[in-house]
Amino acid sequence: MAEASRWHRGGTPKPKLHYRKEVEIRTTLQELALYFIFLINLCILTFGMVNPHMYYLNKVMSSLFLDTSVPGDERTNFKSIRSITDFWKFMEGPLLEGLYWDSWYTNKTLYDLKNSSRIYYENILLGVPRVRQLKVRNNTCKVYSSFQSLMNECYDKYTSKSEDMDEFGLKQETEWKYAAPTSSSPWHWGFVGVYQNGGFIFTLSKSKSETKNKFVDLKLNSWITRGTRVIFIDFSLYNANVNLFCIIRLAAEFPATGGIITSWQFYSVKLLRYVSYYDYIIASCEITFCIFLIVFTTQEAQKIREFKSAYFKSVWNWLELLLLVLCFVTVTFNIYCNVQIFLLLGDLLKNTEKYSDFYFLAYWHTYYNNVIAITIFFAWIKIFKFISFNKTMSQLSSTLSRCLKDIVGFAIMFFIIFFAYAQLGFLVFGSQVDDFSTFQNAIFAQFRIVLGDFNFAGIQQANRILGPIYFITFIFFVFFVLLNMFLAIINDTYSEVKADYSIGRRPDFELGKMIKKSYNNALEKLRLKKPEQDEDISMKGDLAEQARREGFDENEIQSAEQMKKWKDRLEKKYYSTEIQDDYQPVTQQEFRELFLYAVELEKELHYVSLKLNRVMRKLSALQS
Repeated sequence: MAEASRWHRGGTPKPKLHYRKEVEIRTTLQELALYFIFLINLCILTFGMVNPHMYYLNKVMSSLFLDTSVPGDERTNFKSIRSITDFWKFMEGPLLEGLYWDSWYTNKTLYDLKNSSRIYYENILLGVPRVRQLKVRNNTCKVYSSFQSLMNECYDKYTSKSEDMDEFGLKQETEWKYAAPTSSSPWHWGFVGVYQNGGFIFTLSKSKSETKNKFVDLKLNSWITRGTRVIFIDFSLYNANVNLFCIIRLAAEFPATGGIITSWQFYSVKLLRYVSYYDYIIASCEITFCIFLIVFTTQEAQKIREFKSAYFKSVWNWLELLLLVLCFVTVTFNIYCNVQIFLLLGDLLKNTEKYSDFYFLAYWHTYYNNVIAITIFFAWIKIFKFISFNKTMSQLSSTLSRCLKDIVGFAIMFFIIFFAYAQLGFLVFGSQVDDFSTFQNAIFAQFRIVLGDFNFAGIQQANRILGPIYFITFIFFVFFVLLNMFLAIINDTYSEVKADYSIGRRPDFELGKMIKKSYNNALEKLRLKKPEQDEDISMKGDLAEQARREGFDENEIQSAEQMKKWKDRLEKKYYSTEIQDDYQPVTQQEFRELFLYAVELEKELHYVSLKLNRVMRKLSALQS
């Protein structure tokens, strides 16, 4: 009857509500356990793709080709090339010596593998290296009329429209004739331009002496001209000890301003995927990943069918969709890379007398690594979906969600000031300071200033008046004012959330409590822990005995115990997380208990007030 009356009053029966929450908690725990298995599988898969040998191989090769100085000139290496003369010195010196290792350090022949070079005796040079340049035509830009008498030639920056494809020089060799780009090769993004494949190409010889004579011939016949905009040096290595390919590209850009800007790319990739037993474990993880992807996709499709448009109102559901999209992109990249390796790798390894273009495979394999790195990042972020695992994480989630509007408003004000300073720095210091040479560089330079990494001397030297003014005002407004406002927003919101939690406004359920309860039940069944009721009874007895020893009479002890019972009962009724999602009307008996509890509290407060008045009177008498 009481249950029926509660239904008529709009409430939910406690047993049914408790059962519903138990089912919800159990379902969440199952989802969490399944997701942890998926996350562990994804971690094994990603860490199996990368190993420390990749870093060491890149480091060794970069040290050999970038840091080795020109003989007789210790200050000139590939990184410090600034003129065409320095470039030819590098080609005839460090590059030539680095590519051809045909004998042991005692000048004894170490091997004979079809006259191939083994760099550092361990890395086989695949095929032969290739040198390629791209040029622009004359008169691709316009000379101002007042200077046409002094200069009648003009070579613009590189674009596909201004590219020079005409024969030049000796013309009878391939390096003087233009080779059309292949459709499969990716473009190269340099410092001052984006360059397509193709150009004027020549390949090096297997013989060191022939290659040196080739360099001398090209140098004497001016293979590098005023129209040259970039030269690429491409070659590939394979280390059988660690089963890694190292694809190397050295680029020397010739900007329209003159001089040379050098850059480089070292890609250490594992193109032969399944060789050892550990590789087959990784293959099993890939299959498991696909199974998980199918399961998660099915679950999300069911949720969308069930909740329809309401499904898209949750941020966590959008994160689920983003993670699924990234997983599908990862699988697509993996399949594409494996298919391309299967189709191209055999032919590339057969062409030992020609240039083997492994750059295409390394390029897409690197993109695959980047996609799976982003995927596992968002996979870890999804852990916050189960944020109610403990109180601290729940407070963090509540703080961020509650202060989101304030942060958005603050961000608008912050970036208005930030971009204003970025444009000021770019316009004032852009031509003098490298950190402000472009608008993008100015933005990142200001972020570094906030973190304490700045070049004040360069700013001051660029402009002795505006430099210090810019720096001091930026530090004051952005660092001391705006950042402290941001911290104040977070701090105030966290204080509010913590206050709400202290009076019982907590999430509907916490997984931590469920896990702790299951753990305690297991210990009690194994008789490794006493039941909680026995512990409460013994604790109450200890507190009463301690009160008697301190001189309290039995009436005060009984009154305190009655107050404690009322307090526990009321907290259980009104602060419990088990019955917060439905409205529960207060009965007359409950109101009477609450009223008696308030009366007792008023008596206690009156008693404390009398005690304080006595103490104050005694203090006043002592002072007088």
